[in-house]
Amino acid sequence: MKAIILAAGYATRLYPLTENMPKPLLEVAGKTILDFIVEKIDRVSEVDEIIIVTNDKFSGHFSEWNETSNYSKKITVVNDGTLTNETRLGAIGDIQYVIETLDVDDDLMILAGDNLFDFELTDFVRYFNEVGTDCITSYIEENEAQVKRAGVVELDGKQRVLSFEEKPPEPRSSYCVPAFYLYKKETLPLFQEYLAEGNNPDAPGHFVPYLINKQTVHAFLFEGKRYDIGTVESYESVKEIFENRK
Repeated sequence: MKAIILAAGYATRLYPLTENMPKPLLEVAGKTILDFIVEKIDRVSEVDEIIIVTNDKFSGHFSEWNETSNYSKKITVVNDGTLTNETRLGAIGDIQYVIETLDVDDDLMILAGDNLFDFELTDFVRYFNEVGTDCITSYIEENEAQVKRAGVVELDGKQRVLSFEEKPPEPRSSYCVPAFYLYKKETLPLFQEYLAEGNNPDAPGHFVPYLINKQTVHAFLFEGKRYDIGTVESYESVKEIFENRK
């Protein structure tokens, strides 16, 4: 299994903090966001390589971080060649770029580079192996306003995904989907197919409704908190929460 961390965005909503620093390398309670994520991947025995896909503006930052990191997995930094928010490939474009560039032919874990979370990725992979299908993650969001800003799924009694809708004005459920996915290696050619058909290359969740029309996808329901760092306010809030945990 390979793990891709999506880190090629420009985080314009966090300016000026991220004008010259990629969001995943911002610090929370004395550690970078990226370190929190990589520590959890490092505990997954199935993963043999962690791939950080970034852009030309911030590639050097991640290479410097990698030189001083000390993890058991091989870590590869991939530069997608873009320089501006306007020319970015989008998350799905970046996934396909990594698959092509590194000739990936393994099961694939995909994680947003700006989300902190309480659950263990070892549990997610265990579930993936048990059900034998592509898997997304989901949790029950009690804040209705937040549900309307998220990707929302309907599930059957066996946690199979029946529908997916991005930012629904009238949500069909309270099951929100953050950007943590596990895809079987047989599914990887569908990324190229998805893009070739002219579909949205940006948010990784856009691939889910395309996929569920073709094959079975299960949802791993996790407990605990998940923190999406998208604005200065959310970043300050997360820092306070994690400082208090210390």
